[in-house]
Amino acid sequence: MQPGARSSRRFTRVLPIALAALLASVAGAAAADDTLPALRFLRDGKLLRTLTLAELRACCQPREVEVDDPYYGAPKRFRAFPLAAVLARGFDDSKSEGFAAAELLLRARDGYTRTASGAQLAGVGAFLAFADVDHPSGAFFPIDRRQVDPAPFYLVWQGEGRTDTNLWPWPYQLVEIEIVDFAAKFPHVPPPAAAAGSSAQRGFAIFRASCIACHAINGEGGKVGPELNVPRSIVEYRDAAQLKQFIRDARSFRYTSMPSQPQLSDADLDALVAYFSHMRDHKHDPGIGSGH
Repeated sequence: MQPGARSSRRFTRVLPIALAALLASVAGAAAADDTLPALRFLRDGKLLRTLTLAELRACCQPREVEVDDPYYGAPKRFRAFPLAAVLARGFDDSKSEGFAAAELLLRARDGYTRTASGAQLAGVGAFLAFADVDHPSGAFFPIDRRQVDPAPFYLVWQGEGRTDTNLWPWPYQLVEIEIVDFAAKFPHVPPPAAAAGSSAQRGFAIFRASCIACHAINGEGGKVGPELNVPRSIVEYRDAAQLKQFIRDARSFRYTSMPSQPQLSDADLDALVAYFSHMRDHKHDPGIGSGH
């Protein structure tokens, strides 16, 4: 055996072990980073930036806020950032007139996708909560019927009359905010060939305002509730009278996270059914040909 051969062999054995340990450490650090609270900002599907909780703390002046919380059903105190400041950091033009006219999508971890106007979100009284002041550890208490963790972020509102979740978005588990062109983002949701002012168009407006956060049409929209048009439309397996009753008070049928919609009039419910009936004849199934 040549001098140094044994030490060289030992080195070649140790190197793969050390390298594997290093790679495992790097992978573990990356995985840990993925679990850090962070909020993504997009424009028309393109990621602009991701801000961690630490970065938001550094630029958005966290404060304690008290709100009347519709999900907890009680006054709550949170550590939170003014949402206007968060948007200003996430989107370079968030304080411009153009942003106020923009439409935004608020996405949660569970697939909830709520639309809101830039003017509403950048207004006074909106806060991005990241900790519960009343919790011993600062974490959030479980929320809603499912008792889920609202982390990483929870959009809350101060101000009289802002507890109506149909009018004011209160998404929890918020992970993403996107500026979008609705027609480009959801091209198969508006009712094709429906005349302006028709029942189908009125129903579409109601669906867009009250339903798309949780439900999809033609594969486009929220992912919390069931798809409503493909492969079979909701009106193909549920009669209109039962469907309207279910929309107005789903919990009278079964225990569910679907909220009641007492604000919808009989005419509103008729318009929703007209929209679903119209879309029944305009299906676009993204699952066809995809193997799903």
